[in-house]
Amino acid sequence: MKHTALLLFALLAMSCNSNAQKKAEQESFPVTKSDEEWKAELSEQEYYVLREAGTERPFSSELNKNYEQGTYVCAACGTPLFKSEHKFDSGTGWPSFDREIKGNVAFNVDYNLGYARTEEHCATCGGHLGHVFNDGPSETTGKRHCINGAALDFIPKNQ
Repeated sequence: MKHTALLLFALLAMSCNSNAQKKAEQESFPVTKSDEEWKAELSEQEYYVLREAGTERPFSSELNKNYEQGTYVCAACGTPLFKSEHKFDSGTGWPSFDREIKGNVAFNVDYNLGYARTEEHCATCGGHLGHVFNDGPSETTGKRHCINGAALDFIPKNQ
């Protein structure tokens, strides 16, 4: 009986994950390219994060401790996603922001870990950015946009 219940739970979890992935793949974005085109344009790490919804190792991105003034843009298509004034050190090892640039980030739910999480994508090309959580700074939005540095490029304010 325990094995049957466990099997049913596992099938349900895989079904949810599968449906979320299919939904993200079916979404239409203004910038659409083939896998071959993305692979030619992105580094291996960028492709893994942006196109395969991977996660970089914590504390591995040079953008994690970047506090210069400027804008963080999608590494795949250049869409402005986050402003430096909304960046904070969450201690998690990934660049974190308390808000996105409205309209430039799309959201959906993923079940990759067996429970619901709010996943973030570039609204222009659909590239996976990371996830948003409700444990950010309470004095601002209360949100923590936990973003893979490999999904971002930084444009300094002067440029």
